Amino acid sequence: MDSIWGWALIPLAVLGGTVWLAGIVLAWLQRQAILDLPVERSSHIRPVPRGGGLALVPLLLFAWLMLAVDGRAPAGTGAIVGIAAVVALVSWRDDLAHLAFGWRLLVHLAAAALGVLALPAGALVFQGLLTPALDRAAAALLWVWFINLYNFMDGIDGITCTETIVIALGIVGVSLLATVGSDGAPQLALAAAAGAAGFLRWNWPPAKIFLGDVGSVPLGFIMGWLLLALAAKGLWAPAAILPLYYLADATLTLLMRIARGRRFWQAHREHFYQRALAPDGDHAAVLRLVIGGNVALLALALFAVHWPWIALALAALATASLLAQ
Repeated sequence: MDSIWGWALIPLAVLGGTVWLAGIVLAWLQRQAILDLPVERSSHIRPVPRGGGLALVPLLLFAWLMLAVDGRAPAGTGAIVGIAAVVALVSWRDDLAHLAFGWRLLVHLAAAALGVLALPAGALVFQGLLTPALDRAAAALLWVWFINLYNFMDGIDGITCTETIVIALGIVGVSLLATVGSDGAPQLALAAAAGAAGFLRWNWPPAKIFLGDVGSVPLGFIMGWLLLALAAKGLWAPAAILPLYYLADATLTLLMRIARGRRFWQAHREHFYQRALAPDGDHAAVLRLVIGGNVALLALALFAVHWPWIALALAALATASLLAQ
């Protein structure tokens, strides 16, 4: 029964609960006219309710808290849940009335600075290349970027849900293959995959509801923590490979916008996946392409448990070919 609790009952409850609650949240958002209206930089052509993360994030954080209280989650999970809840509240405020970029960044910096304290003591994300203090500082800055890129990349139907599912399942597979899952991290990841799958029922193209910042930003925070914790266990290569598509698209796009003198913090339609969408606006076709690439990265992350450098080289090639589509 103990194993069924974390491996089956909790994920199934999150999956079913998210499917059910998303329908309720969708109706409420429509009544309140909380809509993402199409503008020039949008990838959609009709108003879509924004803020669906209200259906996913609270359920997922509650599931994580239950696992933590039951002693089936890594140390520090309770703190991560609390920080993620605050991040979600601020992000919901941003969905309702856009906050200035500086305020959002300050919240993300504070969240990451507190979050790195929840990583295992003495475990180094950068494998001893930096002093412990610098390791934690660099991890926090990387985490802030990951939070924001998770939000930046949530620009077409279903993309962040599918990204979360693949990364989460990859964390489960890598942890089990490397026999480092005894701390309960795989169960947390599985719950995240279940929640994203439940929301995908409503977010698959054509999306009936969008995650909004209240969904994508907290998801970036908690998935970033799971990946940093995986790296801190010595599995740095799988932790880098699993989100490589999101990292590459967002980072290269940011650098190109900076080079062109653009206001990089503003919304735009210059991501690689948005360019792929441009000819016919077929969200589903682009999403299937991204899913295929991410599944390849998941397989390479498993391969990286024993052959990290070969897997990294192949992952770089796979990501480059995906961005070139």
